[in-house]
Amino acid sequence: MTAGIERTVVDTDRGKVRGIAEGEAVSFRGIPYAASPVGELRFAPPRAHPGWTDVREAAQAGPSVPQAASRLERVQGRRVPDWNEDGSLTVNVFAPRRAAADGAARPVLLWWHGGGFTSGSGGWDWYDGGRLAALGDIVVVTANYRVGPLGYLYLPEIGAANLGSQDQAAVLRWVRHNIASFGGDPRTITVGGQSAGAYSALSLALDSETSGSVTRVLLESGPFGLSPQDPHQAAEHADAYLRLLGVPAGADPAKTLRALPAERLLDAYGRLSAQLAAPGNAAPPMYPVLGAPGMPRTRQQALADGALEGKPLLIGTTRDEATAFFAFDPRVQNLTAATALDALTAQVGREAAQDAYQRHAARHPQATPARIFTAAQTDGLFRDGSLEIADHHAAGGNTAYVYQFDYAPTDDPYGLGATHCAELPFLFDTFDAYPDSPVLAGAGDAQRALGRAFASALARFVAAGTVSDWLPYVPATAARVRHFGAER
Repeated sequence: MTAGIERTVVDTDRGKVRGIAEGEAVSFRGIPYAASPVGELRFAPPRAHPGWTDVREAAQAGPSVPQAASRLERVQGRRVPDWNEDGSLTVNVFAPRRAAADGAARPVLLWWHGGGFTSGSGGWDWYDGGRLAALGDIVVVTANYRVGPLGYLYLPEIGAANLGSQDQAAVLRWVRHNIASFGGDPRTITVGGQSAGAYSALSLALDSETSGSVTRVLLESGPFGLSPQDPHQAAEHADAYLRLLGVPAGADPAKTLRALPAERLLDAYGRLSAQLAAPGNAAPPMYPVLGAPGMPRTRQQALADGALEGKPLLIGTTRDEATAFFAFDPRVQNLTAATALDALTAQVGREAAQDAYQRHAARHPQATPARIFTAAQTDGLFRDGSLEIADHHAAGGNTAYVYQFDYAPTDDPYGLGATHCAELPFLFDTFDAYPDSPVLAGAGDAQRALGRAFASALARFVAAGTVSDWLPYVPATAARVRHFGAER
């Protein structure tokens, strides 16, 4: 046992857990929120955990869910694989140390990791919520949810439909039922996240099955230009996946899939990804399916129906989102003006592609076709959808804040700029967790000051739904977008 570390025991609805006090926060890691998704529970909706009788040690995060390496390793750095199906459905809770003493109920941030619905873990040190919890006097929760084929294979006949989204709903229920024991207020829950995590947070806020538990919404770099997967396309991808696995026609897919090693499932998913790959296509083979649990209707329809009314919103992007996906892709870097236009046309049609390419070429007159294409993708996949959501919400008289994260390192050999994920170490003050990243690692006084400003603003939003020194957004008003880290 490390000398000087305090320990504390808390009740949950499945048993007692013992966390550790670290710095100004108390951390509880690796708490099961559902039974392990193994055996008959693989490719099944989350089930209640059976519980435990002794005090469960909560000093270490649980394993990540089964996954291959992230496609953004060149940006964020490599991780040593730590996955295991058994014990993977866990939450991590970070509370200010003073919460154990004063008994006050603090606002809660339930924050989802990104990873393109294919990788990631709420237990990784990238997302350690202790410093953010202490800075903002809030309770921070992170969690794992099933990703890749284990989370988003679409075989509704065996019960497999948006299982990762169903896991997220189960986490929200766990928070509502248990967070008071950790000093959190179950009546004040902000759902938030980055990238796929932002997509997930918005889905929880819009779905009538879960929206009643959501007070506020915090969305970072959501790929809102990505429509939910059409069920017919999802079924085609599922069929192709079964063929890659060698599942015979007429066989019981549930029995076969539950018997295969997880490594086989991941290998086939990787081969399916390669088959479907196309220049500029950032969509994974499997992600939330329209009409399945967690995604009953499109975002546009839900917003039109008033599903987000009354919930304060904070939303934003980084300045150069798409460089993370395309800076290391030779198919993109070797684009000509003609082939760049063809790639955009395949996504949005010829007229829209020509308009997008010409607009970005005018903004960046010295840029290569690859840079122009990448800038168009930043807008099309991330920024345009975020502003559309903010415009709609603010136009309805709701509180909305919009930001753009502009900080880019001076030493930037790959031209990534303020790329996708760039704000994460600033939010969580976890710079040291990215030693292999070309843009995220290391922090001097200026970076830490920017991090405190960014994290404090977001934490104040979580705590109060307003930020005193930040003017709320007005539709189509660029002057109301707050820039963090912009060059002066």
